[in-house]
Amino acid sequence: MARMVSGERAASWFRLVAGAEAVSWVGLLVGMYFKYLGTPRTEIGVKVFGPIHGGIFIAFVVLALLVGLAHKWSLSTWTAALLASIVPLASVIFVIWADRTGRLGVRSDGKTTRGEPAGSSAPAT
Repeated sequence: MARMVSGERAASWFRLVAGAEAVSWVGLLVGMYFKYLGTPRTEIGVKVFGPIHGGIFIAFVVLALLVGLAHKWSLSTWTAALLASIVPLASVIFVIWADRTGRLGVRSDGKTTRGEPAGSSAPAT
C-alpha cells in the first residue's frame, strides 16, 4: 500500500511552516507590546498578526501530525513538536534538532534515518 503523504515533501513543508510560525510569533509579540505597553497604544498588530499566527499554528500542528506519521515519531518526539508549537520561536529550534537527529528523514551528516546515504536505494542491514 502506497503512502498517502511523501515524508520528504511533508518535511519540507514542515520546515517552511516552522519558520513562518516563528516569524508570525514575533509579529504577534510586537503587536502585543504596542497593545499593552507601547506608545502609541494600538491593537492593529494583534488584529493583523493574531489570525495569521493562528492559521500558521494550525498548519504547523497538522504538518507535525503528517510528518510524525510518515517518519514514525516516538511519543517524546510528538510531545516535543507540540510543545514547540506553543513556546515562542521553539518551532525553529525543534526543526533544527529534528533535522540533526534524522527525525525529518535526512540527518545533517547526509544519512537517512536508517543510516544509509541520502538518495541510496540500498536496503538497511
